[in-house]
Amino acid sequence: MTDTAINKALEKAHRQFTESNPVSLRQFEEQARYMPGANSRSVLFYAPFPLTIAKGEGAALWDADGHRYADFIAEYTAGVYGHSAPEIRDAVIEAMKSGINLTGHNLLEGKLAQVICERFPQVEQLRFTNSGTEANLMALTAALHFTGRRKIVVFSGGYHGGVLGFGAKPLPTTVPFDFLVLPYNDAQTAREQIDAHGPEIAAILIEPMQGASGCIPGRLDFLQALRDEATRVGALLVFDEVMTSRLAPHGLANKLGIRSDLTTLGKYIGGGMSFGAFGGRRDVMALFDPRTGSLAHSGTFNNNVMTMAAGYAGLTKLFTSEAAGALADRGDAMRARLNALCAKEGVVMQFTGLGSLMNAHFVKGEVLRSEDLAAVDGRLRQLLFFHLIGQGIYASPRGFIVLSLPVTDADIDRFVDAIGSFIGEYRPLLAAIA
Repeated sequence: MTDTAINKALEKAHRQFTESNPVSLRQFEEQARYMPGANSRSVLFYAPFPLTIAKGEGAALWDADGHRYADFIAEYTAGVYGHSAPEIRDAVIEAMKSGINLTGHNLLEGKLAQVICERFPQVEQLRFTNSGTEANLMALTAALHFTGRRKIVVFSGGYHGGVLGFGAKPLPTTVPFDFLVLPYNDAQTAREQIDAHGPEIAAILIEPMQGASGCIPGRLDFLQALRDEATRVGALLVFDEVMTSRLAPHGLANKLGIRSDLTTLGKYIGGGMSFGAFGGRRDVMALFDPRTGSLAHSGTFNNNVMTMAAGYAGLTKLFTSEAAGALADRGDAMRARLNALCAKEGVVMQFTGLGSLMNAHFVKGEVLRSEDLAAVDGRLRQLLFFHLIGQGIYASPRGFIVLSLPVTDADIDRFVDAIGSFIGEYRPLLAAIA
C-alpha cells in the first residue's frame, strides 16, 4: 500500500510540475536534439525534465516560465556569493579592460595565490587549475611522483570530481589509477589496510566531510588515524577541501586541527568562475617549479584574468574568514531547527552536515557512511524536491542544501516552514518507513 501511495504522490507531483513549466519543457526538448540529456552536467538532470534557469540575483532565481525561487543550492557550493555580486562583477570588468588572454604571467594570479595561502596555512605553495577535478588529478599525480609509489587509498562514497567517483569500487567514469577503496569513518579498517599495503601507498585522498554522498562528516578519530598512518608509512595525506574549505574561517581541516600534506580547492574560491587549485608542502610542490622540478603542469586558462580577479575580490571583500565563520554558524543553527522539527513531528527524516552545507535523509540513526543510506527510498527525495519547488524554493533533487551569503533570515524561515508543510502533506508516507 505504501509503495503504491508513494508512486501516486510522485505521479501527481510530476504532473503539476509539467503543467506549471511549459517553457522549460519546450527548452529541454529543443536542446535534447543537440546534447544528450539536453545538458553537459548530469547532476542537473531530473525527471520528468529539469527547469531552465533564466536569471539570478542575490539569493533568488527565476526560471524560463517566470517563477521565482529562493536559491538553496547555490551552484552546488560554488555560488557562495549569490548571483551577480557587484564587487565581483566590477572586478571582472576591470580586469577585462586590460585584455583577456594575455599569454603570460599576469598581475592578478600572485595576489590570489597569496590570499589563499594566508587563509589556509597548510597550503605553503599552490598552483591553479580550472576545476576541482583537475586539482585532485594533479595532487594525485604529484603524490605518485613524490613517493615513487602507485597505490591510492580512497573511500566508499567519495567524490573528487567528474572522473574520481567511488562507490564500493571506482565508478565507470573514474580514471584507471590503482585505487584501494575503504569504508568511510572506519578507523580500524583503515589502519589495518594501510598497514597491509603501506609500502605501495602513495596517497590517501579524502573529503573531511563527504559532500556528494550526503554531507557525511568525518569523525575526528578517523581523520586523525589517517594522518597518523600516512606519516607512518610515508604516504601523502590529501584533503579534498573543494567543498569543505568554506565550512570554517580557515577550512574544515584547520578547524579539526589536522594538517594534510596536500590540499585541493575549488568551487567558490574563484568568485563563481571556473576554478581549482592544489597545493601544500613546499617540498612536494617543488616538483612543479620549472626551474628545478620534473613535472610539467599545463592549462591554457589556469591563470585566466577573470577568475583571478573574481577570486581575489570575493575572498578579500565578501567571503573573508570572518564571513565564512558567520555563514557556518547560520547553517548550524538552521540544521538544528530542521532536526528539532523532524524530532518533534516524529518522522523518519534528518539533516546531516556541517556549517552551511546539509542534506536531508529519510533514515533513522547516525549516518557514518554512504552505505547507511542504501535503504533510503529515492522517491521520497523526489517528493521533497518537488514540494520545495512548489513552495518557491530551489534545492537539489538529492536533498542537498547550501547556504549562500545573500540568503536572508526570512529565506531560512521560509525553508523551515516548507519542511513543516512537507511533513504535514506526506506524514503517512514518512511514518510508514519507520
